[in-house]
This record gives sequence, structure tokens and C-alpha cells, in this order.
Amino acid sequence: MPMRPVTVYDIAREANVSVATVSRVLNNTAPVKKETRERIVALMHKHQFQPNALARSLSRKETGMIGFILPDITNPFFPEVLSGFDYEARKLGYTYFLCDTISTNEENERLYDRQYERESQYLSLLMEKQVDGIVMIGGRVDLAKPGEELAREVEEAAKRVPVLLLNGNLPQTHLNRIAADQKLGAQLAVQHLIELGHRDIAVIGGYAKMTNTQQRLLGFRTAVKEAGLNVRKEWVLTEGFSVQKGQEFASRLLGAKRRPSAIFCMNDLLAIGAIKAAHRFGIRVPEQLSIVGYDDIPQATYSIPELTTVSLQSQEIGRQAAKTLDKMIAGKKVPRLQSIMPELIVRETTAPFTEPSA
Repeated sequence: MPMRPVTVYDIAREANVSVATVSRVLNNTAPVKKETRERIVALMHKHQFQPNALARSLSRKETGMIGFILPDITNPFFPEVLSGFDYEARKLGYTYFLCDTISTNEENERLYDRQYERESQYLSLLMEKQVDGIVMIGGRVDLAKPGEELAREVEEAAKRVPVLLLNGNLPQTHLNRIAADQKLGAQLAVQHLIELGHRDIAVIGGYAKMTNTQQRLLGFRTAVKEAGLNVRKEWVLTEGFSVQKGQEFASRLLGAKRRPSAIFCMNDLLAIGAIKAAHRFGIRVPEQLSIVGYDDIPQATYSIPELTTVSLQSQEIGRQAAKTLDKMIAGKKVPRLQSIMPELIVRETTAPFTEPSA
């Protein structure tokens, strides 16, 4: 009769440590006391223990691996969330597979179709890798009306491993979520402009089919309505999130006969594009045009002038995600929804409204 292969449980038991400690040594994910590490390594040599066997023999927490699915790693917001997640996950003894579903900055419908295909492929791959849990941000999670199949795929995965959604939702799935209050963030931004005396306020960016865009637009419209102002249809320009789109949208606004005195941008990349467009038109920011971004990416402090924006507490979302997923993996109860409050960060791109000189 063949001998039963040695598992991580055997190593942990003989070393008198937890399985998570063995996982930390294997994956080098967190500090382990020198004596303990040497004892575990000696036992692995003694039993000719191979990490490959570990992946096949473990389930749930014992693999120490998490899948993190995000869109477009070149968008600075997502690395900020990932940075917070990485910080906490390492302390908890986890490593992760990073799955980026967009490999180009090109913005079109076909790109997003491919993105959802890649998400499906990654979900399947992560199941094969026997990860302990999965975090999803962006992509289908941001769709206001995801197709039934897109939602069902994630729901089926959640039956096998804990799945946590960040800054989005999949209606009817009742999955655990951590989300910033997108509507409130937009309200804070627009209220700031109104308090500065601006009455002609435009909004640019986002995608009409995405919940984050819909919530931010709702916040914009709510703030404008509460101030007794009107929203000009031609000053609401959507379908894009890039610097290039920010330049394009702002140029359309600034080149018109009547132009706004302030622009609320759906993210900071759009705002940076809007600043570039204003410079090209010879319009001074903030003296002649106030601009507010959204996300508070690192580049917000590097722009000239520095960008007034809304912080979604991206690193805090990441840190909270790691802590929450760890509890879910351990079978502990966590709130279905954890809300993160946004914060308005006032810098240099907003100023009191002044009447244009004749």
C-alpha cells in the first residue's frame, strides 16, 4: 500500500504551529520567527515535502492564496486600492493572483466585451488554483444591468469560495460588498463649486451603463437641484474615463459660445485632461475655470495647479477588503455591505466665481 503523501497539516502538527504559519514560510508572505521558520524548513526537507503537493491537498485558508480581479492596472485608482489590500493581506499571511482584465487604454465597446470574457476566464482559473477567496472590482461589478450569465458566474463561484465585491454590485446576488458612497462624493464636489458661487456647472466622463457613473450623476443632479439651478443637457458629456477624453470633452465645452465656469469630472484622469484643454484655450485654472476631479489618485497632487478632488479612501477600501475577506475565509459573519465615506480634498483648481471681464 502506497504511503499517504505528507500534507501541510502534517508539517504544521509536527512543528506545533498553525497551518497559516506554514503557508507564510512557503510563500514568504509575512515575517516568521527565525527558530520557527528553521524548524518548518527542516521538517519539509525531512519529509521531502513539495509546495506543489500543497496546492493539491489544501482547501480554503490553507492555500494562503487570494484572487484579485481588476480592470486596467494603468488607471492609478486601482493600484491604490491594491496597495492597501496588499499591506493588510501580507500581514495576514496571504499572497494573491493579480488578474488584470484590460490590457490597453483604448476605449470602445469591443474592449469591454473582451474584459468580461477575461473575467470569466480568470474566475475559472482561480477556481482551478483553489484560491481561498476572490476580490472583484470594476468590470461587470460596475454594470447597472449585468447580463444574467455574468451575475450567475460570480454567484456560482461564491458557492465554492468567499467572493467580495468592491465599489460595485451584482443585483440579485446578495454578495458581500465594500463600497464608497459614490453619490455623496459627487454631491460634496458640486456643493463645493456652488458654495464658491458657480452657477454654470458642467459634468464630464463616465459610462451611462455603469452604476458608479449613474450614482455620481445622481449626486451632481441632486446638488444642482437643491441649489435651485438647472442642468444644461449639452453640458453633460459621458462615455469615457481617460485623459484624452477629458481633453476632448472639455474642448467641446470651452469652444462653445456659452461655456461653463466650472467642470465636475467623473475621475481625476478626466480632470487632468480638462486642465490641459483649458491651457490650450488660454483659460486660466482656477481664475477663469474651476475644475473638480474624483478618486484622489497620486497624480492629483502632481498636476499644476494641484487638483481639487473627491477621495474615495482607496487604500482604506483595500485594507478593509483584506480584513473582511480573511474573516469570510474563516467562516465568520461580516456585514453584507460596508460603506466607506468619501472626502472632499480642496486644493488649487477651484476658486470663487468671478464675472468674466468685458
